[in-house]
Amino acid sequence: MARLALATLLVAAPLAAQDTPLDAFRGNLAAIHARDRAAYLSHYLHTPALTRVGADGVHQGYDDFARGAGDGWPDTLVATHLRVVPLSPDVAYGAYRYRVVDSSGSARGVSERVFIRTPSGWKVAVTTAFPTRNVDPPPMALVGATLVDGTGAAPVGDAVVVMRDGRIACAGSRAACPVPADADSVNAAGKWIIPGLIDTHVHFSQTGWVDGRPDALDLRDRYPYAQVEADLHAQPERLYRSYLCSGVTSVFDVGGYPWTLELQERTARSTTAPRVVAAGPLLSTIDFWLNLPDQRQFIYMSDEAAVRAAVRAHKAWGAAAIKVWYIMPPQPPDTARVSALVHAAGDEARKVGLPLIVHATGLWEAKDAVRAGARVLVHSVWSAPVDDEFLTLVRRQGTIYVPTLTVPDGYRQVSARRFERDRQPLACVDPATRVKALATDTVARAQRLSAAAVDERAARTARNLAQGLANLKRVHDAGIPVALGTDAGNPLTLHGASVFMELEAMQAAGLAPRDVLISATRTAAIASGLDSTGTVAAGSVADLVVLDADPLADVRNVRRIALVVRRGEIYTRRELEYR
Repeated sequence: MARLALATLLVAAPLAAQDTPLDAFRGNLAAIHARDRAAYLSHYLHTPALTRVGADGVHQGYDDFARGAGDGWPDTLVATHLRVVPLSPDVAYGAYRYRVVDSSGSARGVSERVFIRTPSGWKVAVTTAFPTRNVDPPPMALVGATLVDGTGAAPVGDAVVVMRDGRIACAGSRAACPVPADADSVNAAGKWIIPGLIDTHVHFSQTGWVDGRPDALDLRDRYPYAQVEADLHAQPERLYRSYLCSGVTSVFDVGGYPWTLELQERTARSTTAPRVVAAGPLLSTIDFWLNLPDQRQFIYMSDEAAVRAAVRAHKAWGAAAIKVWYIMPPQPPDTARVSALVHAAGDEARKVGLPLIVHATGLWEAKDAVRAGARVLVHSVWSAPVDDEFLTLVRRQGTIYVPTLTVPDGYRQVSARRFERDRQPLACVDPATRVKALATDTVARAQRLSAAAVDERAARTARNLAQGLANLKRVHDAGIPVALGTDAGNPLTLHGASVFMELEAMQAAGLAPRDVLISATRTAAIASGLDSTGTVAAGSVADLVVLDADPLADVRNVRRIALVVRRGEIYTRRELEYR
């Protein structure tokens, strides 16, 4: 990880001043930030009495301590809530809260110092460090930024956002939200605060490249599908970090293998992962082949009994929704039979209390899905212009529309064997996926399509995008709620990093930056079934993004991330990037 200390946004600390115990304490920490071994050692008593205490016990002596100093500087040290208490004219006690990031991950704890006055200044006689697991971050305040709260309200200049116990305690003007005495402050002057972004359409069962979707390009001889899926199951953390790095603090996995349901509980209170809600295996109107021998991500809707049983099973598994893949079977389509099955899924979902979400890119199928009770349409209508009947149905049902404008372009890039790398910030993409994505230009030469096939794919993608943009504008102008979704995990729609393309495409459709942000925060929270999320308001979960430029001027400024906050834990963008 990149070395960048959040302390640079807090209180600048000199390296050398030791006139008071507080000066010495700040200098001690500054030496760690600077990785200055000589300055660091200068703050400690050079005697056998120097004492270090940690989870592994008590250690004494300067020489052993000095031999190991500088061997393992943390990539990041965040030091907050620095306090010093005089015990006598010559002795002082100090403590601070820390978060360190190194090759083993991130750890939070409390560290103490006992300082003794010496002829050469205040020196550390005792130092301790104890991890504090499973506790909320300490109270913090972001001060001086312009607040864009996600509700559509006018921005608040020179604002304060106070965070406590993983939630927002207060957000507003300095007069309305004074900084509490027990909270440290981050100077965010000249920056903008928005709610954490929410991606309502992702797939943890897919990698973001073709090895996770061999139906796009079959490389199973080189990347065995069962092993690809096993790796995704074993290491979802690599995708967590990609999302946080991209400012995405919550995601909705709308279809995948059963293990994706486990991510909901694992991430609910995490500060190192986005909040995940998951629908589990998809119910499919066609018997799709992309499954594993021992588990299915696509459950075939063979008959009504199977459909109703699958819905009840999802409820028992703890799924957040029922996802239907509404794909018409090969011609001649039996529309009445397929429609009846989708309506059975909607009826059973209502009975068990689960929302119905539907993939339906054809206009007829989308209308039928809404009649069946779809709460969310997780794709654009690409087949034709949306009409008045569609808009009336959607308004009556209260359905949320998720356009996923850019995902087809990933398939176009695969067909052309050309990855357009500048559109997605690769610093937020884990190294293994990055290498594969960059290999798209050269991989599988023997399987290259003809020039005519590549041109046909490009033309179809362009038509779909144009129709998707036009339909999004009409849907939005009709007052229908719109939510951000990328379909991340599909080939070259990269986890986390693809969110910026989607935001910018929504702006290109004619939505104002304010409305794009609402779709990516408040409305996306509603679509995902998340309460207390999606706005910057008292009581909301403290999921935030701090930007270096105004997102209301141009949504492209959302790329300019300075800080990401997940449940009150503050990260610099650079510490979240992969190197």
